[in-house]
Amino acid sequence: MPGIEKLPIEETLEDSPQTRSLLAVFEEDTAAISNYCSQLYQAMHRIYDAQNELSAATHLTSRLLKEYDKQRFPLGGDDEVMSSTLQQFAKVIDELSSCHAVLSTQLADAMMFPITQFKERDLKEILTLKEVFQIASDDHDTAINRYSRLSKKRDNDRVRAEVVEDVYTSRKKQHQTMMHYFCSLNTLQYKKKTAMLEPLLGYMQAQISFFKLGSENLTQQWEDFLGTIGTSVQNVRREMEEEVRQMQDTIQEMERSCDSIYAPCDPDPAHSPVCRNLTRKQGYLYIRNKTGLVSSSWERQYFFTQGGNLMQQGRGEVAGGLVTDLDNCSVMAVDSDDRRFCFQVTSFDGKKVVTLQAESRKDCEEWIATINNISKRIYLSENAEELAARVNQTAIEAVTPSPSFQQRHESMRPSSKGHVGRTSSISSVGSDPSPALSVLSLDALVAPDTPIQFDIISPVSEENSGQSKSSAQSGRRSNPFGEGGDSTSEDGEESILHQLFIVRFLGSMEVRTAESPDVISETMRQILAARAIHNIFRMTESHLLVTCDCLKLIDPQTQVTRLRFPLSTVVQCSSHQDNKRLFGFVLQSTGGRGDGRAVCYIFESNNDGEKICDSIGLAKQIAFHSEMDRKAVEKKKEQDKAKEKQQEELSKQRQIEKDLEEQSRLIAASSRPANPSASDGHVLVLSHSHSEDSDAGDEVKKRGESDA
Repeated sequence: MPGIEKLPIEETLEDSPQTRSLLAVFEEDTAAISNYCSQLYQAMHRIYDAQNELSAATHLTSRLLKEYDKQRFPLGGDDEVMSSTLQQFAKVIDELSSCHAVLSTQLADAMMFPITQFKERDLKEILTLKEVFQIASDDHDTAINRYSRLSKKRDNDRVRAEVVEDVYTSRKKQHQTMMHYFCSLNTLQYKKKTAMLEPLLGYMQAQISFFKLGSENLTQQWEDFLGTIGTSVQNVRREMEEEVRQMQDTIQEMERSCDSIYAPCDPDPAHSPVCRNLTRKQGYLYIRNKTGLVSSSWERQYFFTQGGNLMQQGRGEVAGGLVTDLDNCSVMAVDSDDRRFCFQVTSFDGKKVVTLQAESRKDCEEWIATINNISKRIYLSENAEELAARVNQTAIEAVTPSPSFQQRHESMRPSSKGHVGRTSSISSVGSDPSPALSVLSLDALVAPDTPIQFDIISPVSEENSGQSKSSAQSGRRSNPFGEGGDSTSEDGEESILHQLFIVRFLGSMEVRTAESPDVISETMRQILAARAIHNIFRMTESHLLVTCDCLKLIDPQTQVTRLRFPLSTVVQCSSHQDNKRLFGFVLQSTGGRGDGRAVCYIFESNNDGEKICDSIGLAKQIAFHSEMDRKAVEKKKEQDKAKEKQQEELSKQRQIEKDLEEQSRLIAASSRPANPSASDGHVLVLSHSHSEDSDAGDEVKKRGESDA
């Protein structure tokens, strides 16, 4: 038989929404089983009724055939052959009626009894346990709400003891009821198989025994098949008994071990100390919701951490919802007027404050320690719990003052108010330096006392000043952020690559070389160390637009371009080795890679930094291919112009040759002898025309000579 899903009895005490969701699936399956079983029961009951009716009808037919001789027919009443034949039929049908009666008895015992027991006993037991569990769950919620409203004053110890006893009793009742309910639901998964197979098995065995006069081969085949089914039913029954025994043992063991957990008071610290190395936690908390200007209400929800977020999920909900972002947040225990064990979580920007209440002091301290570890982004490391233990141990050791601490603090102070200098006491942050850094001095990458810029300032370059001058001459209004009014639209229309990323500017500093592969990692180390030493947490969020022409930092609110980096000045781009959300790129000024000024910019993104680096590399490749295509088009245009010019020269030369041929023909025609005279009148005319032709020939000859 295939594997059967079951409810985890070990998670009944936690009673998480995931467990409730799984329970809802089992309850839905139980309802479907009940509906299907009712339909199957009705169908089998119709078979049973039909079989009883067939048995009664067969017996009535046999009795009527036996009474044929007693009938007095007006015609043919003395037919002895017919009477004897009918008597033989009556005997056969009487025997068949007896077989039908036996078949009805077998159907009642083997088919109707198992499915009736399953419908009337097992399914009704599940419904009863469901009602008892719902009542116990409601009583537990009422008791835990009453306990959470206890005042911090110790005036009435008797009321507090009654409330604690009520919580203990209701929680124990809910736990025990839930375990037995889960056990019954798990058992139902086995019983539904036997409840469906056993009636069919009994029905087929009764039919085979009824038709034993049939074919022996067919009967043998059915017997083999039914024997296999019977063996399978026995195996399922044995598995069910073993599973029931294991679940009963688990229930008894959990009842013994969980007796001390039912009470909501703090456990013994010696047996259950506070764990401060957690990076994930889940459980029920109360959250305060404002209902008016000064009024508020508390709501019990299931909270859990997922990555760097705090999530909440109510009963009946499929998935959790975001409460707040825990990255770089602050958490602290607070005193509430009407509640105990409260703590407060404040977001990074201070705009969102969440007040929560734990069930005990131990639970409250573990939640505070977990959120502290998540706010430091320890969960991103491979061994998060070990790193959290080292950080907590370092924090404990840091409480003890050191004689040289003041001297180290003085040496780490910045030299000026606006910029932060690089000091020798800055430790490595992120990943270890590469072997090249261990051999070469760090001064070969970053100059000593290099100022670090932590805010975005639009640089003033010769190109921007030239654009401002040209815009002033043309009467256009210049952009104070160093970009013309039409440049954004032109880039947006011509570029075939547009990728937008949300980034936060960490800092930038000038570097000595732009070619070294370790210059970006070293710049990241120094900027992160400087931020940690001088408590600089503010980061400017921008939208990084990657196109085939340039990189742009755009203000997300005003959509104004803060910085524009031409793609030709980007030398290299890479991400952090450990924290993939950090990336940076090096810019080389137009003076050349050997002589120009190189600046390294470091950012933090919401996405993977490698994707942004790949996008920048793709943009450079597209720009390179576009430049090659542009040069090829220009070269082709120059070749076409040269061909057109050559064709024009050839056409001019051919025209000159045609003109020379025409002139030669005219000269030859003018030099021919005159015609003989006919009469006097005609002689004068011909001589006059001849003189005109000679004059015209002389002019054409002179013009041809001048043209030649």
